[in-house]
Amino acid sequence: MRHGYNRSQILYFIAENLDARNAEFIERIVEMTGRTKKSAQAEVDAAVERLFTYAAWADKYGGTVQETTLRGITVAVNEPVGVIGIACPDEMPLLGFISLMAPAIARGNTVVMIPSQKYPLSATDFYQVLDTSDVPPGVVNIVTGDRDHLTKTLVQHEDVDAVWYFGSAEGSYHVENESAANMKRTWVGYGLPRDWMDREQGEGHEFLHEATQVKNIWVPTGE
Repeated sequence: MRHGYNRSQILYFIAENLDARNAEFIERIVEMTGRTKKSAQAEVDAAVERLFTYAAWADKYGGTVQETTLRGITVAVNEPVGVIGIACPDEMPLLGFISLMAPAIARGNTVVMIPSQKYPLSATDFYQVLDTSDVPPGVVNIVTGDRDHLTKTLVQHEDVDAVWYFGSAEGSYHVENESAANMKRTWVGYGLPRDWMDREQGEGHEFLHEATQVKNIWVPTGE
């Protein structure tokens, strides 16, 4: 796993390269979804800003130091979960994809991304941005196809440590139910809408929390 500062540099680089291809992604979103150019512009701009946000967080969510009732302290270290399978929503196909990918890799995870089933092309175009942004091979993997079928495969895979699913309520139920067999960590949307343009819903500590697991280190001290 690379150091947080190095991950931060890579995320900044991704953001800059995406911004440099702003017009291409706007055109792609308009073609896929039929939305207005203004709406597509807002989505791409928000995606760039989100990458900058997590670039800033990459080396600033390492953990805390807690007092204990015994003599000593406890260091709570936020470690990466490992391999995270992520099923993205259909709404905001680029922004939703980046809003889920960025916090995961910012904290040192490897991701297997299932982009929007209806509008996958902005995510596959994004591969070209990753290829020119010094992202280590194998860190971001994009698999297109039927979201629920692919998610089931990830849930059952023993080498996938967690699954994030932002699809239907029924799909969310199956993710949680089937992950019980291998004790896989899950985060699901239950089919509820999420405003990815809103910073309260589309970024922040909730995402960083799901991208990490806490290791507690007890440090005893003398009198």
